[in-house]
Amino acid sequence: MKTKDFSFDLPADLIAQTPADRRGTSRLLVVDRKTGAWTDTSMTEFPNFLQPGSLLVVNNSRVRKARVYGESETGGRVEFLFLEENLDHSWQAMVTKSKKQKPGKRFRFQDFSGIVVDEGEIVSANDDGTRTIRFSHPLDESFFHRCGHVPLPPYIKREDTFSDETRYQTVYAKQEGSVAAPTAGLHFTEDILSEIRSRGVEIVEITLHVGPGTFLPVRTVTLEDHHMHFERYEISKETARAINSAKAEGRKIVATGTTSVRTLESAWNVRTRTVEPGEGRTNLFIMPGFEFHAVDQLLTNFHTPESTLLVLVSAFAGKDHVLAAYRHAVEERYRFFSYGDATFFL
Repeated sequence: MKTKDFSFDLPADLIAQTPADRRGTSRLLVVDRKTGAWTDTSMTEFPNFLQPGSLLVVNNSRVRKARVYGESETGGRVEFLFLEENLDHSWQAMVTKSKKQKPGKRFRFQDFSGIVVDEGEIVSANDDGTRTIRFSHPLDESFFHRCGHVPLPPYIKREDTFSDETRYQTVYAKQEGSVAAPTAGLHFTEDILSEIRSRGVEIVEITLHVGPGTFLPVRTVTLEDHHMHFERYEISKETARAINSAKAEGRKIVATGTTSVRTLESAWNVRTRTVEPGEGRTNLFIMPGFEFHAVDQLLTNFHTPESTLLVLVSAFAGKDHVLAAYRHAVEERYRFFSYGDATFFL
């Protein structure tokens, strides 16, 4: 399957650089994935498109302030993006000027007042381009709160601000660990969630910690040659029980974002035809031809051309329907990507 078949023309000025003035007021393009027909509306109307009895799945991962600057022993300033803690309490990190960041190199990390919080040493250079860095003692979340910046996506061409600490976070974020927001959930407000519940729709939470691979372009000619990144997820027994009950009763499962889709489909047991609870790691790459078992409807943002996220949506709703809807969105000047508008695939 050719990667270029999932391309479309996107004017640069449609890439949202800031969130909507008020959370929950973004535009919404509702698409019938069987017919391709669409409706232009807004997120305030989203609850009206949900069938009573449906079950809405949201990702409660919280974005860590994982972009931290370190100062080398020679005074150089290097940006680290902390990805994941290892069992020995060292960390995997992406580092700028990575070829120069060799094992044995040490860095000081300061808070915003200039106080040194900790020191770390690069102990290995890894095959995937990341570095392993070890500190004098295990880091806790206070390190990131004191030293870190919100890791905005590379297509947002500005520095993070104080408002990003709340706007680049869902209202139900709980489990710290993502380096990017599960952006479909950014559209929800407490009022919208209350309206959804009032319509007889159950809301349950899963956790998938979003990794940097969500922004990586597909650089291979064919999709089959692309290596998907791993991400950690967790589904509680209560959430699995609610989802499996809804499936058994024929009620709709509505996924909030591609992260929820990948979590549910990764945890699906084909033999028992249920979602299994527990922790796991997934590198599931969903492309056209994939058979969806858990998810019936999908709320998501507008995604980048030739991305794994656009390929997933095309697998769910049909490539022709999706690209036609995207062309319409460009003509109507919808806002794209993380801080942009939303689509709902019925």
